Amino acid sequence: MNTLHIPEILLPDVADMSAWAVNACDQFTSDYGYWHSVEALVGDKVSALKLIFPEIYLKDNPEARIANINKTMRTYLNKGVFGRTVNSFILVERTTQSGTRTGLVLAIDLEEYSFEPDAKTAVRSTEATILERIPPRVEIRKDAPIELPHIMLLYDDADGRVLNCVKRGKTLYDFDLNMDGGRVKGTYVENTERVIESFYSLAEGQKNVMLFAVGDGNHSLATAKTCWEMLKSTLSPELVKTHPARFALCEAVNIYDPALNFEPIHRFIKTGNIEKFLKGLKTSGSGKARLAVGGKTSQIAFDGNIPQGIRALDGYISQFISENGGEVDYIHGAGGLIKLTAESGVGIMLPPIAKADFFNLIKTGGNLPRKTFSMGEGNEKRYYIEAKRIK
Repeated sequence: MNTLHIPEILLPDVADMSAWAVNACDQFTSDYGYWHSVEALVGDKVSALKLIFPEIYLKDNPEARIANINKTMRTYLNKGVFGRTVNSFILVERTTQSGTRTGLVLAIDLEEYSFEPDAKTAVRSTEATILERIPPRVEIRKDAPIELPHIMLLYDDADGRVLNCVKRGKTLYDFDLNMDGGRVKGTYVENTERVIESFYSLAEGQKNVMLFAVGDGNHSLATAKTCWEMLKSTLSPELVKTHPARFALCEAVNIYDPALNFEPIHRFIKTGNIEKFLKGLKTSGSGKARLAVGGKTSQIAFDGNIPQGIRALDGYISQFISENGGEVDYIHGAGGLIKLTAESGVGIMLPPIAKADFFNLIKTGGNLPRKTFSMGEGNEKRYYIEAKRIK
């Protein structure tokens, strides 16, 4: 297998790492207050915030924001902000309210990944990719000299063989994350080649080899793949083999990590016609979900086959919006959803998919419905710390 790649990881050499690291761009997409607080906290400090595009602002003068991001990336590179390089994997220990989650920052070969629904590649998407979401993200990435990943991959290692073989080296960073993100520690992996062998051993005996499933950052990885395919056709055969854009930086986490909580992604329907929406909402089955209206919740029946139930629900939401107007947002965390419904709209809190069922669902049924699951609460998402050149 050639799925894994040892990257040259760029690490910031800054005084305030808590101001440097910020949460994934696709979080808190209906909460301007969250991102305004991050901006106030960062201020004029050197920060990854100035290198990413929070999706809450995707419709807010995107051309100017993208140009400024690319300019800041080049400035940081030229001024030596990324003063440390690591040619290895990095062991990441992230402590949140759920416990300590352990991952490995590594790179994957995009030739070994596909976001096609029925792909049989070693790295597969887990949910349907919305193709119209890719072009604006391509605009963000296509001229960027570096990438900062919030992508998290899952691997199926019930025996813990990968992490058990890791030989720890020096500590690369250890600090508190802002906005209640917990604490994070990064450690140099001294035996990266051995770790790669352990990863590949997970595929031994498999007929339908799936080494990694995309847990978070599905559209970001799909964008990286799209940009690589666009670039690849312009390169010589020699450059195709080694070009840095061919390899995407990610964090890989064992699906059985005890601090990795599978959480459903809830639906928030922004509509001024709540009564009509509720009258047309029909759910049934052996499972259970919860409805949130006016800041209060109630239980409703739901399909015991969760993916099937989500497809039906999303179909109704799409039809309702088409006929009546409105908008749907995807919310991580029940508390935030209930808070939003106190002001307007309808929330539907979905049941979670069991971790033990996850890989088999992908192998046998292909992609899950988009926004089916999330790994933990919004403040537990991967923060941007490391970077890698893609030009």
